Amino acid sequence: MITGKNYIGNELSNAGNVTFKTFNPTTNSENEAVFYEASTEELNKAVVKATAAFKLYKQKSAAEKATFLEAIATELEANAEALKDIYRKESGLPEGRSNGEFARTTGQLRAFATMLKEGSWVDAIINNPEGKPDIRRMQIPFGPVAVFGASNFPFAFSTAGGDTASALAAGTPVVVKSHPLHAGTGELVAAAIISAAKKTGMPDGVFSNLNSKGIEVGEALVKHPEIKGVGFTGSYNAGMALYKIASQREEPIPVYAEMGSINPVLALPSALEEKGDFWATQYAGSITAGCGQFCTNPGLILGIESEALASFVAKLGEEILKINPSVMLSPGMEKNYSVKKEAVLAQSGYTTVADYTTEVEPNYGTQTVITVSGEDFLQNTKFHQEVFGPFSVVVRCKDKAELLAIVEALEGQLTGTVLNSSAEELEAYKDVFDALTETVGRVIFNSVPTGVEVCAAMTHGGPFPATSNAKYTSVGLTAANRWVRPVSYQDWPEALLPAELKSDNPLGILRNVNGVYTRDNI
Repeated sequence: MITGKNYIGNELSNAGNVTFKTFNPTTNSENEAVFYEASTEELNKAVVKATAAFKLYKQKSAAEKATFLEAIATELEANAEALKDIYRKESGLPEGRSNGEFARTTGQLRAFATMLKEGSWVDAIINNPEGKPDIRRMQIPFGPVAVFGASNFPFAFSTAGGDTASALAAGTPVVVKSHPLHAGTGELVAAAIISAAKKTGMPDGVFSNLNSKGIEVGEALVKHPEIKGVGFTGSYNAGMALYKIASQREEPIPVYAEMGSINPVLALPSALEEKGDFWATQYAGSITAGCGQFCTNPGLILGIESEALASFVAKLGEEILKINPSVMLSPGMEKNYSVKKEAVLAQSGYTTVADYTTEVEPNYGTQTVITVSGEDFLQNTKFHQEVFGPFSVVVRCKDKAELLAIVEALEGQLTGTVLNSSAEELEAYKDVFDALTETVGRVIFNSVPTGVEVCAAMTHGGPFPATSNAKYTSVGLTAANRWVRPVSYQDWPEALLPAELKSDNPLGILRNVNGVYTRDNI
């Protein structure tokens, strides 16, 4: 049952006076539940509880934390019907999307649990050569973190999403600033986390969930001296605002913000000559997937001027207009999309490929594709901007040199994709691929960028401004590395060493011992 209250650790609380409701973009009406924005006192109590919980939670064994994560997944599944129902009412997203994202959320919780039970993720290093100090190093959690729910993924990038799951796996308590677009979903997910925490003996305060419609609660959370790190997925402006607040604290803290990307696609001549219609159909679907509200949406397609490119562009326009528009996450998201799109369309030098002009229901986002020359693209950075919705720019480069110049001119991106059907062409474009790799966090071959697999090898990140720190990922098992720091134990008594560093290796993890990776004891 949705109460509209905040979870201050295990305690439900509604001490604040500010209230709000969520909105159903499909029916264009407010949902019934009333939510109470967290007060200053509630926020402080949540962080104080998290700080106290940290002293206990960091002492929990890897197996105990794994059991906690698995219990969260089980609790979510026990309440799946209610969760998916409010998810759809608050986001307008369809049943298939709710099912897929729900499975992704429980799956990544269990993936982190498996990582903990295996144990080697702590990167244990032991150097004990004869006649020198015995030095042993591993990663340890650094304290409570704030996690900001994302608008476009109410399950997978929000209350129990990748930031929360990775932080709890790392051993850090989490205070979530719930996203106001899906506060009801957030509360039910929070209830599942709290229930799992109680059932597995986790300390009160290991998790809290704060409601807020405005920016004040989030800003205060980042400013709180006991918060030691921040996870964020959202807009560039909001991410940078939090980053600046964190950097100006008396004790600056890391902000891992995933902010935006246009995800360039290099549609090379061989691919368009051999499979141009196929790729046009694939990319029409990718551009409009989720009404374009994916951070990996292909907003930029680069090709070499040719008949094959012209044919591809025409087919892309034809196919994308066959797709029915879908509802966006909120009236505000649709308005922002329209404003950003119109700002691009106010420029000169482009040609409209496709523009869905049939009247649609309120809050629906209509797809648009334009094409522009490489020269105009290089001269006008308005064409480089992310338009968060079903919008894409196709750039007609006059030759490979101009294609390379454009790739080198791009800001940091989450993904870069190459479409190709010729081995000889791959060799000829190696310098372009090198430039692309320097610009993005993930390079993709002969596919679409939408879709981010949860696995150990995934990098969902990239150079600024795609993220605030290109060294880390927000998806995949190494996302836990954001919430830890290395500590070296020099000549430390064996009895006091963490289990991961003890000589007999009781956990059987893989360790670097004097330069050799081994699971043996020493």
